[in-house]
Amino acid sequence: MAARVTIPEIQRRKTEGRRITMLTAYDYPFARIVDDAGIDIILVGDSLGIVLQGHATTLPVTIDQMIYHTEMVSRAVKHALVIGDMPFMSFQISDDEAVRNAGRFLQEGGAAAVKLESSPSMLSRVAAIAAADIPVMAHLGLAPQSVHKMGGYKVQGRDAGGAQRLLDGAKRAEDAGAFALLIEGVPMAVARDITRAVSIPTIGIGAGAACDGQVIVLHDLLGLFDEFSPKFIKRYVNLREIISTAVTQYKDEVMNGQFPSEKESY
Repeated sequence: MAARVTIPEIQRRKTEGRRITMLTAYDYPFARIVDDAGIDIILVGDSLGIVLQGHATTLPVTIDQMIYHTEMVSRAVKHALVIGDMPFMSFQISDDEAVRNAGRFLQEGGAAAVKLESSPSMLSRVAAIAAADIPVMAHLGLAPQSVHKMGGYKVQGRDAGGAQRLLDGAKRAEDAGAFALLIEGVPMAVARDITRAVSIPTIGIGAGAACDGQVIVLHDLLGLFDEFSPKFIKRYVNLREIISTAVTQYKDEVMNGQFPSEKESY
């Protein structure tokens, strides 16, 4: 296994023109699989509120739940950079509370960095966390925690004014001390302009191929979550169908007496 991925290495990838790979994981078994595959960054995303907990949004996810899942992932990982996703109301109240909760991800969760949705009003949180020597990734564009304000999960920056606001926000996040940017749900041309305008790496999700790296939700990649499927998702396998077939076969074999056989008995 290669050496542990570090923040400086991720930042060097941009200047070297080397792509960055990032996936979500929320527990020990999947984190081991993702890590063994050589993925650079594992995000313990608050998306677990939707794909694991069954909520309609990420808003119900708590800081304690995020620390719990981050600790499981960190215990599994030997290579990837682990980033904890700061959930709703874990950083919005004050700079001090944001720093305190960000510190929990490192101290209790074993993460190396945190990510937060950094609207213009939240840039002081980015600066405060970075000033505490906690690496922070800023999240721009479609912000799931602001779903009600945005009126749903809508692509951001489609007009010239919106695109300029995103570009300004990216530069301000870099100035505030963010080590990288996650750009979600913006037109490809806008993400390209942001990537060219900042010196820190950009990770895209629904932002086209011009970003320095890409991330998607693991459960989407594996076909384990099918309640909705955004345009930017590529399903590499349908594990839901495979698992369903296996469970049905188990049920049938128990019902007809095939399992357990002598092979599975002492």
